[in-house]
Order: sequence, then C-alpha cells, then structure tokens
Amino acid sequence: MNAPSIKDKKKIIFSNLVDVFFMIVIVLCFYLQIPINSSRIVYIPQGGTNEIITYLDKNNFDVNRFDGYMLHFFGYLQSGWLNIGQTRLTKGDFLYGLMNSKAALEDITLIPGETLYFFIDEVAKQLNLDSKKLELFYRQYAPYEDGVILANTYKIPKGISEKHLMYYLVNTSLKEHKKWAIKFLGEYDQKQWFRYVTIASIIQKESANTEEMPLVGAVIHNRLKLKMRLQMDGALNYGRFSHIKVTPEMIRNDTTSYNTYRYNGIPNAPVGSVSFKAIQAAIFPANVDYLYFVRNKNGTHSFSKTYKEHLNNFSQ
Repeated sequence: MNAPSIKDKKKIIFSNLVDVFFMIVIVLCFYLQIPINSSRIVYIPQGGTNEIITYLDKNNFDVNRFDGYMLHFFGYLQSGWLNIGQTRLTKGDFLYGLMNSKAALEDITLIPGETLYFFIDEVAKQLNLDSKKLELFYRQYAPYEDGVILANTYKIPKGISEKHLMYYLVNTSLKEHKKWAIKFLGEYDQKQWFRYVTIASIIQKESANTEEMPLVGAVIHNRLKLKMRLQMDGALNYGRFSHIKVTPEMIRNDTTSYNTYRYNGIPNAPVGSVSFKAIQAAIFPANVDYLYFVRNKNGTHSFSKTYKEHLNNFSQ
C-alpha cells in the first residue's frame, strides 16, 4: 500500500484543523448560551482584566479566567457603573454588556436660589461622596465662593469621584456662563459677568416668582445708582444660612460682604445658584423707578417709589 503523498497529508491536516475549529466554535456557542444572573447595574473597578474577573467572581458573578481571556481578546473593558439593562441573560450577552453598555447615570439637581453648602450636602448623600472633598475641589476649580454652578439638572455617572464631579459641574457651568455673556453682552469679561450673576442671585432669593424678577432687578439697579444700600434679606441667606430667617441680631452681627444692611454695593460673590430668568432680570431690569418692595398678603410683593408709599404698603 502506497504511503500518503505530502499533498494528501496536507489535506488531512487541514481537514482535521477545520474539524477542530468547528468543534471549538460549537463548544463556544454553547458556552456563551449558558444563563447567568446579573444585577441591572454592575460596578466594574479600575484595573486589569484578571483583577476585574476576580472582583466579579468574588461578588457572585458566574465568570472565570476563560471569560477574562475572551474579554481581553474581543474588546476594551470599561470601568465604573454600567447599565447592563437585564438581570437574567446569557453569558455572551453579559460579556458583551461589560464591553459595550453605557454608563449608569444618576440625576442631581441644583434648584434656583440654593447655596453651594446645601447642594454639596445633598449630592454627598445621594452619590455617597465625601462632602469635604467636594467642597475642596469646588474651591480648586471655581473662581467664586458660590453661584458658579448653574441651577440645572445634571446627569452624572454613578461611581464618579469628588474631583471629577466638581470639575465637570464647574467647567460645564463656566461654558454656559461664557455663552450667555456673549449672547447678552457681546463679550465675556469674567469679573463684569459675575457682577451680574451676583445681582441675579439676590433677585433669585428675593423674588416671589419669575414675573417679579425684572422689578426686583430694577430696585437693585436704582438703589445702586443712588448709592443706597440694598438692605435685602436675601443677600444674608448665603451658605449655611440659606434657609434661616434673617433677624435684627444677624443684621447687627454679620460682618461679611453679604450684609447689604451694613455695606454699600453688592456682595463679593453670588449668594447662591441662579436661573436663566434671574440673569436676564439682572441685565435687563424693568424700566421703573421703584426703590422699595415688601411682601404682601398674597405672597407676592408690593413695589413703591417713595419711602412713604413703602410704609403704607408695609402696613397693609
């Protein structure tokens, strides 16, 4: 019997390799169809693929070193909180989700008029972050003590660090400040712009509604022109005093620039966060001669040009 030729040997080897390849594909297909339980939101720590697989295995995910090889071969493994989207899926879908799922996002909201002090406190609780670190990084990135982060709802990746969060919030807001300044003023001069933001922050605190904002803005501008002290309680609702009723004792004892009863002009920094409407009112106040306003029984304000009218409104 003749020995197989070299050509026949190559055919046999090739045929065996094809058989092995298809066997591997079949086994792999069955393997990737194995059901696996997962949480909808999965945390992936930073590190190498083997470290991540070890972390998942220790946290009751049915993964092994072979899965790590596949992840390493097929794609880049993300870190952070990922939204896998399902709790029961195949191993193939789970591994694909680790490589391709979007970050799990959480909404944080800064309401108009709120101060950085309370915003940081709420964010720290909501995202399980360190409030002292949040404040530290805000001071590092922001040019003013308050009012830099605009009132808005922000979508934040779960698991974000204090440093990255404050960098994102401050820089996102500063870009908006610049855009609004160019829209309203034709240029962005930071000192000039934040003077308007400071006025807007007082308008935000003092106004009963958005319709009143241009009127409150007019009172502030009119008083500044006449070199009258603003004498507005809202300016003293800064920082941790945001929700405290201003008392005569506080007015007597507060020596900060926020005390517009004691000092002329506006504070050195915004009182709190501002909305677009408040900034509009600071730049474009109503064309009126009002110098005074007082809250009325309807929960809004009565405005007046003279102190005599103001006293009459005060007694109503």
